[in-house]
Amino acid sequence: MKDSLATVEVGGAAPYRIHIGPGLLDDGALLAKTLRGRHALLVSDSHVAPLYADRVDAALRAAQPELRIARHVVPAGEAEKTLANFGGVIEALAALGATRDACVYALGGGVTGDMAGFAAACWMRGIDVVQLPTTLLAMVDSSVGGKTAVDIPQGKNLVGAFHPPRAVLADTATLRTLPPRELRAGLAEVIKYGAIVDADFLRWLDAHCEALLAGDDAALAQAIARSCAHKAAITARDPFEHGERALLNFGHTFGHAIEAEQGYADGLNHGEAVAVGMLLAARLSATLGLASWGDAEALRALLLRFGLPVAVPAGLAPEALLARMWLDKKTQASGLRFILWNGPGAAQIVADVAEGAALAALRTET
Repeated sequence: MKDSLATVEVGGAAPYRIHIGPGLLDDGALLAKTLRGRHALLVSDSHVAPLYADRVDAALRAAQPELRIARHVVPAGEAEKTLANFGGVIEALAALGATRDACVYALGGGVTGDMAGFAAACWMRGIDVVQLPTTLLAMVDSSVGGKTAVDIPQGKNLVGAFHPPRAVLADTATLRTLPPRELRAGLAEVIKYGAIVDADFLRWLDAHCEALLAGDDAALAQAIARSCAHKAAITARDPFEHGERALLNFGHTFGHAIEAEQGYADGLNHGEAVAVGMLLAARLSATLGLASWGDAEALRALLLRFGLPVAVPAGLAPEALLARMWLDKKTQASGLRFILWNGPGAAQIVADVAEGAALAALRTET
């Protein structure tokens, strides 16, 4: 077994380690390193389970022969991140007889990680979860930081809990089978880190665009490690999103509204919606005089280089998206709250944004 290409330490009250590199799903010793009990539930989806579940199961059994392992497979897709499917994970834990020292292994993308993590947070008021992300989006975003949730028709991630993982194993070899669209969607969240805290990273991404889109192992590993390091630092300082952590939601207020209005089924996926949302946030920043229109246009050009969408999908009314934003977790009773920027690498929280300004950003021609 090869050593990880990189590790990132996440500090705070519940510290853990992120391992990044190829072949990690076959490393039974590493998979089992944080196990405290004799029960493990492997949760995956109908796309990922046939590819990797047998390997993870075999590696765990080889490392811990006495381990009782069960497997629970949910349907694939954002539309399946529901209370009903969350209940299915809970029932699987009950059928396993999982005790308080059991562990949930979340194998898949962000939907699986969020739902399995939420189930781990709720079973017996909290058991361990190890995140095994298989998409770039999950590796750099949802698997790190301990946010877990499911969607309801009224909005995305409205039901959930903060529940940090015991470990994250990002096996970069899984990205070799990732569809190009999903790779690009993950790169949207990578671009976000440059936009909010690291302008030099934006320039690095621009210079390495072709290598990243081609799936170059070294370039992807560096992008993942740098993204995870930024998120780890922010979440360690603000684990429950009382302040700085909200900056990680740059583009998400608009993006989540787009996803919710689409019904989570057809149209833009999460990373694509965030790409559109980041450009809208940059344009809103320019409208409010916080940043230049040139900064917004430079971000638009970078998103286009990575093959990401930059326009609100046809058929989604600005007024309907605005109504969705009032249900967003970042909104407060006093008014709409957005994560905006003063230009690349300098994001800020802006409260009480006028509805008219948000509608103007939504109506700006691409």
